[in-house]
Amino acid sequence: MERFPKYRLLGVVLAVLVGAAPAHAQLGLFVRAPASLAPLVRAVAPVVVGIAVTETADAVTTQGPAPGPGLPGPTQQVSEAAGSGFIVRDDGMIVTNDHVVKGAASIVVTLDDGERFPGRVVAADDLTDIAIVKINDPRKLPVAQWGNSARAQVGDWVLAAGNPFALGNSFTLGIVSAEGRDIGDGPFDHFLQLDAPINPGNSGGPAFDMQGQVIGINSAIVSPSGGSVGIGFAIPSDSARPIVDALIAHGDIARGWLGVSVADAPGGREGAAITGVEPGGPADQAGLTSGEVVVSVDGHWVTGAAGLTRAIASIAPRTRVVLGIQDNGHISYLPVMIDRRPVQLGE
Repeated sequence: MERFPKYRLLGVVLAVLVGAAPAHAQLGLFVRAPASLAPLVRAVAPVVVGIAVTETADAVTTQGPAPGPGLPGPTQQVSEAAGSGFIVRDDGMIVTNDHVVKGAASIVVTLDDGERFPGRVVAADDLTDIAIVKINDPRKLPVAQWGNSARAQVGDWVLAAGNPFALGNSFTLGIVSAEGRDIGDGPFDHFLQLDAPINPGNSGGPAFDMQGQVIGINSAIVSPSGGSVGIGFAIPSDSARPIVDALIAHGDIARGWLGVSVADAPGGREGAAITGVEPGGPADQAGLTSGEVVVSVDGHWVTGAAGLTRAIASIAPRTRVVLGIQDNGHISYLPVMIDRRPVQLGE
């Protein structure tokens, strides 16, 4: 599945070869990998699952005459895909990527012990590419522990798990190579970048820190040619966890909505420029107009269009906020009642 020319949502496996120490090793700055990750793998393996998806679509011929009596009509094409996930509740709630299970006619979840169960999508959010799959296992299942992605630093080790090429659970090692990456995949991009070769089937799998806590959901790769070039992206746990909790509790996400279209402020300035206002929306009712630049929300500075989008989306509907509006070097303040984000509409 390809959402945009440069990036593929194929899943993530992290791998890094630990060779000779770099030149600055003699300065005491180089930290070697652990002698073995086997104890960590044994601890986290039971929470990792493989997900097999079957998609059925009508193959309709658009050219040529309609079939005559007794001749076969359009056939159904069946395609299969593999993905990954991890257990977040002992009654069988599993986190994966929305793009793994979207449009699935059937889902089979394979646990680390090899047992297989039919799965069903109970909730999904395409804007953050997160979905919840439920299986019915009479046992109490082991549960992944969430970590704090805000504490992850560039250069930290990360253990990724998943189901590459539907081979079964696999574990590989890499590092966090960057933070806060926007890859143009939606309004809520804020990925951890992982130093990793990526393989099909790892989407939705967890990225663990060295304490065995989930700090990311592996989701996408840079792929100009369709193959791995060693750059992968994971949804940070601090962003994913509240989405997961809301999806499990309510079945959807109640996001705040301002009713504007936005762009980065011109000239490299802070804030987001308003490029359009939805008639009758919250911004319109408050008197916000195109061309104005929003620099803060309730006193918190926003960086660019994506920053404003994330800030508004994180606010509960029917909440009054105060926007800081910059005009000729002066900041004025405008109260706005945030509404619920309509389905399929932009910010």
